[in-house]
Amino acid sequence: MKVMILNGSPRKNWNTAMMLKEAKKGAESVGAETEYIDLYDLNFTGCRSCMACKRKGAERCKCFWKDDLSPVIDRIFAADALIIGSPIYLGDITSQVHALIERLHFCALSYDDYSNYFKGKVNVGIILTMNAPVSFFENAYKGKAEEMKNIFSSLNGKVDLYPCCDTLQVKDYSRFNMAGFDEAHKKQMRETQFPRDLERAFSMGAELGRNAASAEE
Repeated sequence: MKVMILNGSPRKNWNTAMMLKEAKKGAESVGAETEYIDLYDLNFTGCRSCMACKRKGAERCKCFWKDDLSPVIDRIFAADALIIGSPIYLGDITSQVHALIERLHFCALSYDDYSNYFKGKVNVGIILTMNAPVSFFENAYKGKAEEMKNIFSSLNGKVDLYPCCDTLQVKDYSRFNMAGFDEAHKKQMRETQFPRDLERAFSMGAELGRNAASAEE
């Protein structure tokens, strides 16, 4: 049983990464094999429209562009579960996650009848981190989050999404021009809410790991 974990944040040790590493621990706690990847370490772009995946006789659900992402896509399709995390920048997921979605989705899409070439099943957990409060997520971001869930439903598994809101952006706000944020409030949320968020991430990883194990039995 294999759980792929992809960090779509450029920061390797902050909110998104911390959530994903807890999810990794959760998956491993039930015996799942995990692979953790920082997408910003890889050299790749979005879809290059080479159309190689649409050629007659070509292997399906395979991106043929030769870069660091293509083998990762192969491993996602072969996995039992995928956990992907992204911060929200300017109201949206990061460009690296968008690029991954383009590549992953397009190579599994039939241009004959717009059906899905992928016949396997990969359960998906999505973690979104943001400095916006829960109320703002519900009012402004939730629609896009649901769109992201729909995209990953093409992997034919269950898709869960957890928003981690009102995050601490930096350790010391006095070093930055960030007067629009209440540092005391942010630090209070870090102490009171963020531990609960980490627990939820651990639970997500454990559930996906268990589901992967049951699928193999």
